[in-house]
Amino acid sequence: MPIIDTHCHLDNIQYQDDVDTVIQTALNEGIEAILIPGADPKDLPRAKMLAEKYPEVYFAAGVHPYDCENYDLDILKTYITHPKCIAVGECGLDYFRLPEDEIEKAENIALQKKIFIDQINFAKDVKKPLIVHIRDASDDSKTILMQHNAKEVGGVLHCFNASEHLLPLSEHNFYFSVGGVITFKNAKKLVDILPKIPLNKLIVETDGPYLTPHPFRGTRNEPKYTNNVVTKISEILSMSKSEVSKLTTENAKKLFKEFDIKN
Repeated sequence: MPIIDTHCHLDNIQYQDDVDTVIQTALNEGIEAILIPGADPKDLPRAKMLAEKYPEVYFAAGVHPYDCENYDLDILKTYITHPKCIAVGECGLDYFRLPEDEIEKAENIALQKKIFIDQINFAKDVKKPLIVHIRDASDDSKTILMQHNAKEVGGVLHCFNASEHLLPLSEHNFYFSVGGVITFKNAKKLVDILPKIPLNKLIVETDGPYLTPHPFRGTRNEPKYTNNVVTKISEILSMSKSEVSKLTTENAKKLFKEFDIKN
């Protein structure tokens, strides 16, 4: 059963020299589709180019919380109407690297919240699901998603700190994406929470070029390694790899309805 990598930054400079080989290798390894999240508007032209070149590649338009200073809704609007732009994000909140100065910290958090809310409203306007990044900000993220009725479009929590506190969002049209971290020796928290994620809300990703799964840590992550993620999930949940592949692929297609792969 083919697998969908729902989050891989193929527009990253680390793939600049061999992205065609990376994509073809993934297809040969059973990866059916790859979604490039939007992190910084400057990378959107390359994401769009790759999506136009490969039927199996899609992209999203959004701004990562680390790139808030580059947020420009007008730019996002020019990409969101593209037929292969299937989501808004990755957006969200990340309090992991906040400034030490208390005033600067408060300003940064306020800016992140403002831009996150703006992208939620944008997603509702264009009727596209959200790709949400959450790091050390579970309470604020959950509150914002619920207060601003994000369930209207739903989406995926791509990075969620393995926080059990966020599991109720599964009842608000949100999916949970698991990547290479699940294979790490220190991933006990994620291993423990995995069985608590509703099976109909589970999808997989690589987050390449980052967070390469074991035993390839220290090398560049690629979509082909989604296979390793699926294998580890199958071990933890006592399911076959084909069952996990089928389940997560069907879930991805329910969330991202534009996926229309021609096999």
